[in-house]
Amino acid sequence: MTETRWLNADERRAWLAQLSINTLLPAALDTQLHAAGKLSLFDYHVLAMLSEAEGRFLPMSELAARTSASLSRLSHVVTKLQNRGWLERRPHPGDARVTTAHLTDTGMATIEELAPAHVGAVRSLLLDALSEDDVADLARIGEKIVARLDKDHWILRESKSGSTPV
Repeated sequence: MTETRWLNADERRAWLAQLSINTLLPAALDTQLHAAGKLSLFDYHVLAMLSEAEGRFLPMSELAARTSASLSRLSHVVTKLQNRGWLERRPHPGDARVTTAHLTDTGMATIEELAPAHVGAVRSLLLDALSEDDVADLARIGEKIVARLDKDHWILRESKSGSTPV
């Protein structure tokens, strides 16, 4: 049996800060989005990923990867967003066996309406507290952690290709 490597004071501070960010930031962004458009941060993230995709559609499996969600969670949310008229499920244009989620014009109008306030909240709650170097460090550190959790995560592919995610 290996001996436990307990956290030192700096590691504990880093861990507790990250844990608090993981709890407080999504809750604050959820509150802002619920007030603005009666949708959750995850709902917004789904719409945003589709708004950035070529043709405003993605296969469900790719959309799940881009939102770090299981297919079952994504399917539930897509149904909810479909009922609001923001998305449609369709067969993939190149392969009818693949189901895609398409952002409707109404969904695009919704994301365009909500994006300025949401980006403002992201800036005020997170980015404005950081220097340019801090932002670069946060991206670098975040990508290292994501690579340990999911070595094939889409954001790592995007970073290597030079594309600008989100």
